[in-house]
Amino acid sequence: MKFRRIAVMMAGMAAIAAPAAEPLAPDYAQGRYWSAVNSLPQGVAPNTALRGVDVFWIHPTTTRSTTDYNHDPLDPTVLKWTEESAVQRQASAFSACCRIFAPRYRAATTKALMDPTRREAAFALAYSDIERAFDWYLAHENKGRPFIIAGHSQGGAHSASLLEKRIKGTALQGQLVAVYIIGINLMDGDLAPRFAGVPLCSEPAQTGCFVQWNSILAESDVAPTLKAYAAAFAAQNGGRVGGSPLCVNPVTFDRRRPVSPAAEAKGAVVGNPGFGAMGPLRAGAVAAECRDGLLIVRPAAELALKPLPGGSMHFHDVGLFWADLSANAALRARTWLKTHKRH
Repeated sequence: MKFRRIAVMMAGMAAIAAPAAEPLAPDYAQGRYWSAVNSLPQGVAPNTALRGVDVFWIHPTTTRSTTDYNHDPLDPTVLKWTEESAVQRQASAFSACCRIFAPRYRAATTKALMDPTRREAAFALAYSDIERAFDWYLAHENKGRPFIIAGHSQGGAHSASLLEKRIKGTALQGQLVAVYIIGINLMDGDLAPRFAGVPLCSEPAQTGCFVQWNSILAESDVAPTLKAYAAAFAAQNGGRVGGSPLCVNPVTFDRRRPVSPAAEAKGAVVGNPGFGAMGPLRAGAVAAECRDGLLIVRPAAELALKPLPGGSMHFHDVGLFWADLSANAALRARTWLKTHKRH
């Protein structure tokens, strides 16, 4: 499996100290290996009006370990952080459009992500769970329904792999509403041959396409990030030049409108990821611009969001645009259902 350099969640995650044997493979016929997404930002009312589309959500790296390369998805400490600080805060953005299927899987830990001798194997094990979960979903729940694939960070990488290996060029592509590949560095060079036939989304209501963004503070020096992205692509593609990173503004979702003022943003989650319920949304609090393939953001101070080193807003790739993502997923779902109306 190809591994592309991604921004890794290095702090605030569940910490594992005791060494353990390789975790058992999840049995996706058991409900305990699926997350129930039942949390919303404070003040947001549940919306179940649109349920004709499914979303298969893949959570990011959530385990900071000094001993293990893949986490046990049912470990109580790991599970609590994964659920409350990742799944509920992120996958919930799709609750207005879709039934959500969020597998608990043996995700690669930060130890694996930082160890080039074990990284590929750890990612391959994690992805094997994702494929089996997706197969179970297709066999038992899909029943021909349209679906969205979405994930952040490590989950974004696995989403990209599902698109490349299981959906592109198959009958499933006809059921695809969109793929939200968030927080990894896809490049122009990935458009072909890797994703040939599945375009980068150009318009907010377009279906059968994928979106991508990486958030970084406006005052940051982006040169090291761009250099690292280019080097990683070349290393994995026989020296081929990858071009620019791909970016779709998650406020406009329109490639003709790469810049959005703060007033246009529908709602960001206040505060850093953590345990417990989400705070309220704040509308009009994030200015954003796709520039040089990165999403340059200017969040309002009242959001109280802490960046990672170098100004990366990786922790907040979803939270900054929670309401915008929610509205866009619903729009694409409605568009697909209208276009493919069954008689």
